[in-house]
Amino acid sequence: MKRLAEQRWFVWLTRYWFVFPIAGFLALTAAVLFGYGEKSYIGVHDNMDLFLAQFRMLQNTGTFWRHGVEAPFLGGISRDDLPSELSLYSVLYMIFPTYTAYVLGILGKILIGMLSFRLLAKELYPDRYILYRPIVYMSGFAYGILWVFPAFGFAFASIPLCVYLLVKIYRREGKGWYWWYAALFAYPLVSYFSYHGIFILGYLVIAAVWLSIRDRKPAWRLWLGTAVLALGYAVCEYRLFGQMLFSDEVTIRSTMVNPSLSAAEILREIVTVWREGIFHADGVHGKVVLPVCVLYFLVQNGRYLWKRSWRGIFHDPFNLVMLFLVFNSVVYGLYDCGPLRSFVETLVPPLQGWQFNRTVFFNPFLWYAALFLVLTRLYDKGGWQMRIADLIVCIAVLVVILTPNRYNDLYATCRNRLYEHIRGTEVDELDYEQFYAQALFREIKEDIGYAGEWSAAYGLHPAVLEYNGIATLDGYLGFYPQQYKEDFRKIIAPALERVEETRIYYDDWGARAYLYSGTDLSIVSATKTVYATDRDIYIDTEAFRGLGGRYIFSRIALDNAADKQLGLVGSYTAADESVTIYVYRADGGTDGQ
Repeated sequence: MKRLAEQRWFVWLTRYWFVFPIAGFLALTAAVLFGYGEKSYIGVHDNMDLFLAQFRMLQNTGTFWRHGVEAPFLGGISRDDLPSELSLYSVLYMIFPTYTAYVLGILGKILIGMLSFRLLAKELYPDRYILYRPIVYMSGFAYGILWVFPAFGFAFASIPLCVYLLVKIYRREGKGWYWWYAALFAYPLVSYFSYHGIFILGYLVIAAVWLSIRDRKPAWRLWLGTAVLALGYAVCEYRLFGQMLFSDEVTIRSTMVNPSLSAAEILREIVTVWREGIFHADGVHGKVVLPVCVLYFLVQNGRYLWKRSWRGIFHDPFNLVMLFLVFNSVVYGLYDCGPLRSFVETLVPPLQGWQFNRTVFFNPFLWYAALFLVLTRLYDKGGWQMRIADLIVCIAVLVVILTPNRYNDLYATCRNRLYEHIRGTEVDELDYEQFYAQALFREIKEDIGYAGEWSAAYGLHPAVLEYNGIATLDGYLGFYPQQYKEDFRKIIAPALERVEETRIYYDDWGARAYLYSGTDLSIVSATKTVYATDRDIYIDTEAFRGLGGRYIFSRIALDNAADKQLGLVGSYTAADESVTIYVYRADGGTDGQ
């Protein structure tokens, strides 16, 4: 055994064992998602039904960099309401086909998360970094592979990078310190103001004030860093800032109604989001990370209390991280306190409708930062405690990989394809290719002579039409003119009058301007089977035509088409029979029946 330990390969293996699970996972992800290609199963909610279609529209219309133009959905909205071109994630969609860009985004997110974690850890622990290297990479890897909101994966993954840049600026060590300000100015290229940037700036101001008081002199470096970072966001997201600050157009944000919960309900929400997170920012921490951190919190602070070391309690970085987690969760709950929310909106009118509860988006990073601190202290003890630390972080990684949450595309693709292989039958879910049905819509557009007429979807997401170059009166966007919401409401009024839940959903929110069912809460799904209790459509056809509507693309053969003055142009079925589309013309034209 001693001779074996002296061999170089064995020494290298013990030092760099983490390379194998990381490289293996990256290879597996690329092999599965590129291997199956558009036959993969990709998360739909707030992903395929939203951002992928928007990027595809920008590709189809060549409007990534254009100004003063409209995007062909929701009756024609400003290009400025869509993602900025000054974003690394957007650049992927400028260069690559949509699906390829999406997979590269997943791989890029993993690398950004892991390498950002590594930069920060090395900066904070320069003397211990070599010892900590395995848990640095594995903790960063666990954080990087979290299946968070795909369109903002870079923004989530790069949080430790921002902290690293700010630490470098605060310390200002060595020559060329001004380059760190340049890097901070460019940081918004991998971030997003509404989800993270505005909170980073807020936290940064708090830190600058606290450090100024503690050090008894202004923290000029951080104050300058705040200004530089704010300027970087303003430049990279100039379209968003222009809409927020220089447009007097009333948007749907002004009429969005948020719940106002009781104190008991708010408390339950705080505990739930601390323990479980939310689906857009699922830290998958409940099974391993949370128990480990809570146990360590109790043990470590129990020791401080036993020794009466009050300084230890208040100066332990681990306790600060745990306090930060609680703070973010409390803010999330307080967002549902009506009077407080109204106060914020009155104090800062441009923030009307802004969800300041997104502080919880920082919790995934904080949970894995807390876990890393626990692991470093196990490593400091040496011996078998180091092996325990390695085991904990490996289990945490496995839990992330094997948890079937909303955006775990690798798990969904492997599960569904394995099921089909074993059972010899397809699952009911639509894969990426079937969901967008590009070949089918090329056939439809050619057959009906489609020439850019305004249309709408029934029984399928409008994003499917938008992805395929069809202009839609309907659509999904969290920020568009209130007047258009009211105009579109006239079309769907018959459906809203029949289903109170749907009326509340649209009137109190309205981001999904869809053709709703008059009987079911939802008839839109990513399945081959269409779940609808009747085959009538409840719309005001005159209002539809009044907005320029010509075609309705439906997954349901409408029984009352004639009553609604909708002429059937034709029915079209995909080659694999996964989807059938019925095309109706709203001018009562030729009936293909």
